[in-house]
Amino acid sequence: MTYSLRISVPDDTTPEQRQVAEQRYRTALESVLGDASLVAPVYAAYLRIVQLHGDAPGPDALTDGERLVLEQWQAAELAAMEAVFGPHRHMGEGLVDIRLHP
Repeated sequence: MTYSLRISVPDDTTPEQRQVAEQRYRTALESVLGDASLVAPVYAAYLRIVQLHGDAPGPDALTDGERLVLEQWQAAELAAMEAVFGPHRHMGEGLVDIRLHP
């Protein structure tokens, strides 16, 4: 399984700036998770957890494995957003669309 991503950015952003932002995001995700090959399976597991338990499940709702996956993905996503938008980013600065491919 592989993944692709696209960042939605303001209209005045050049294609080159978008590419740089997407590469920063990708690099941060892969760095926090440990390897590029781990992004798609961890993200897929994260999506399943959110589908079953919601965006902010209580600590008792998850197994230890689910909690670990959720925390790993959230840490990777936070690092990726900070790599692109900085540590004091605001919602609406950009949306990231991650797609999984078999």
